[in-house]
Amino acid sequence: MAKFVVAGSASCVHYARAELLADYLQQNVPDFKVHKIVQAPEDWQKWLQAVCKANNWKHHDSPIIWRELVDRGGKGLLLGGFNDFMEYAQEYYGFTYDMMTTLMVKIARENLKAIENDQEEETFYKNLIKPMPIWISGASSPVCVNLIPTLVNGELFGRDREVSLHLMDINTPLAVLEGLQWDVEDMAYPLLQKVTVQNSLRKAFMDAEVIIVLDDFTPEEDQPIEDCYKEIAGFYQELAVRIDTFARSNARVIVAGDHILNLKTYFLLNNAYSIDHCNFVAVSTQLEVEVKALLAKKLNVKTEDVKDVILWGNLGRSIYIDLHRTRVSHYESAIWGPPDFSRSVHEVLYDRNWVEEEFLEEVYSHRPKIQAALGKKLGFSLAAAIENVLHWWYFDSPPGEIVSLGVISQGEFDIPPGLVFSMPVRFCGGKWMIQSQIEISEETKDKLKHIAQELKLEQRLKFYPVEENEGESNVSSHQKPRFEKGNDEGRSVTF
Repeated sequence: MAKFVVAGSASCVHYARAELLADYLQQNVPDFKVHKIVQAPEDWQKWLQAVCKANNWKHHDSPIIWRELVDRGGKGLLLGGFNDFMEYAQEYYGFTYDMMTTLMVKIARENLKAIENDQEEETFYKNLIKPMPIWISGASSPVCVNLIPTLVNGELFGRDREVSLHLMDINTPLAVLEGLQWDVEDMAYPLLQKVTVQNSLRKAFMDAEVIIVLDDFTPEEDQPIEDCYKEIAGFYQELAVRIDTFARSNARVIVAGDHILNLKTYFLLNNAYSIDHCNFVAVSTQLEVEVKALLAKKLNVKTEDVKDVILWGNLGRSIYIDLHRTRVSHYESAIWGPPDFSRSVHEVLYDRNWVEEEFLEEVYSHRPKIQAALGKKLGFSLAAAIENVLHWWYFDSPPGEIVSLGVISQGEFDIPPGLVFSMPVRFCGGKWMIQSQIEISEETKDKLKHIAQELKLEQRLKFYPVEENEGESNVSSHQKPRFEKGNDEGRSVTF
């Protein structure tokens, strides 16, 4: 049996000729066998040198063809390049062959495409094997402590996806962070490959695939709000430079916390130039779930039975709670339907006075009440909100359900492009999509326009209130921007 090896660069037209000739001989000559090896163009010379060194051959071009002495053992017999192979075929098999240049080029392109597909598939599976690097900035936050178990136990990214966890907090002593590291390591989760801690930005976000930013700033006593905002701007711009320098180009960045999330997200995405703006989001879902929970309690249903609450606007500042599309399932009344039957919230919630007078106050006092009762922050609800966003980002949000998310605007709903704005979205195929087909009233557009004006001022780090003639005169007073210290959340609800 004659066994030949034909090897070459995927982009080489002469390899394409040798490959086609070898295929023809294998089909028409008894006991002629061929083994083909194709290498990516950038790998070819290194591979060729290794083969020649191992066999003490001298050959410098693509392709290289040799005959393996399968019956006698020992190293193969080098034939050379395509011309040498052609002469061998003519001499031993009486075969002559001619190939059109266009056909050679076509085959070479097909070979190159095939090797590129193989490399992409190999990279995909290597990434599945390689631990997913997850970075958390602001690791001393209680949210981080509650978030860690879900990140590493396999429930969020799959039972076969290993992770490495990197905890950073520039305001916490390294000894404290090391204590947290040891505690995490003691959990002994099989999918957790490594835990690191640091309290500087020197190597921040190295090779990060997921970045969760929890750093919060609040004005110190007697500190002007302008100084606090400038401090936030400087810190988040520095974070962005590190993300741009060290993180993966497809890194997904989640900003969470209690204060000015839109502005923080804006600083990150506008200073991390190599990462798509759509890879930065601000978490709205904590407040969204709190609103659903209060409605569910009022209607005596489960929180999960309340769907499609929309939070518009500036997270931690001026938020507009929109209940126009909100649906309620399993509400006990004279009207019943199949398991998926739902009704509009305005059909079942008759207490309009509660909505207009008490509901907003309950929403905005809910979190402070919890903190006052416990004497500290626990962070369970925000950790759950981050987990939901991450899960939806990788595995899609529930079919047909709208969720709220702070994302970059492209002009949807007449919101100026370039603003980070909380809007209704859905996750599908690893991306979020703004639900721009939703119709909103002129009243809602007016409120969104006013919030957009507030955000424009924030981006320029200007801190004076919007004048009445800059906005719409029919916007309620509690919707106006609040820049004074300790009173910076606008409130509004539509029903």
